[in-house]
Amino acid sequence: MLGPRQCGKTTLASSLHATKNFSYFDLENPLDIARLENPVRALESLKGIVVIDEIQRQPKLFELLRVLSDRHPLPARFLILGSASLELIRHSSESLAGRIGFIDMGNFSLDEVGLPKLNRLWFRGGFPKAFLAKSESGSAIWLENFIRTFLERDIPQLGIRIPSLSLRRFWTMVAHYHGQIWNGSEIGASLGIAHTTSRGYLDILTGAFVIRQVLPWFENTGKRIVKAPKVYIRDSGILHSLLRIQNFTALQSHPKLGASWEGFVLEQILCKTGDRDAYFWATHAGAEIDFVLLRKGKRWGIEAKYTDAPTLTKSMSTAMKDLKLHHLWVIYPGPKSYSLAKNIDCIGLNDLPIVTQTLLPS
Repeated sequence: MLGPRQCGKTTLASSLHATKNFSYFDLENPLDIARLENPVRALESLKGIVVIDEIQRQPKLFELLRVLSDRHPLPARFLILGSASLELIRHSSESLAGRIGFIDMGNFSLDEVGLPKLNRLWFRGGFPKAFLAKSESGSAIWLENFIRTFLERDIPQLGIRIPSLSLRRFWTMVAHYHGQIWNGSEIGASLGIAHTTSRGYLDILTGAFVIRQVLPWFENTGKRIVKAPKVYIRDSGILHSLLRIQNFTALQSHPKLGASWEGFVLEQILCKTGDRDAYFWATHAGAEIDFVLLRKGKRWGIEAKYTDAPTLTKSMSTAMKDLKLHHLWVIYPGPKSYSLAKNIDCIGLNDLPIVTQTLLPS
């Protein structure tokens, strides 16, 4: 089970405690670390469900888990919780290849908190403690503490030796590029670092589930296609904290309002349909579509528009023709849905479940 820190992985795993033969190891707890000083002796005799939390602190355990998962009959199953991608946790994906399944866990989503709390979820983000805070100031304090702890403690625990101040400046710079095409040279020049260094920083924060890279759609359409990824801060609350946006009213007049909405819509859709196959499409001539998803062997387009009544644009018509989209949805914050053209619909948030349900496997 993989996801960002503080998103609720431990809480969910703890719900299995009533299961017969349940064992739990927290690799941030000194007592559990001591129990695993001899991991073979500690793990091989266990039965039932064994939860190992914060696996990124001891990636060498993957080698032992490979051995334990090959036993027949299998006395125990292991639920591994991690706050970093397996690419960032070195060597783990190879050692458990063919023996592991993945559950990607995110923060609160709109269908969990309900449409009446849309603005609260969008502004505060989906981290449970930020969303459920008793006040805006309490939420802001939690988000700032999360950013600081993440940079000063969590990143070094992955064996990454980058000054927290440098990484924070980079993360803040990415917040200002939220929803834009990645330009490593420009960002590197602004921070006084090489473009290769900025790319390394981007991959680190992507692997830690706080940044999302949306890759460009490549196809020979006879047009010059943008080939760099777009970057997003995955949690809207973290985005607004890095941008120093103090309240929802201030967000409404901020230059990143539209980009913030775009990233929020993307996360809501991927939360329900699966964190895979998300692309964007843009040409150097100016035509673009926010997101292209591959589902059920078809191509689906999504545009996110923070406006009262979106209208059909030339880019939408061009994308439908060039990409051969099965359907294109324009997601906006209004209550009503209506048709813009054949196979192009404007979808209000009340009908967002129609989109996600359509994209789910049959």
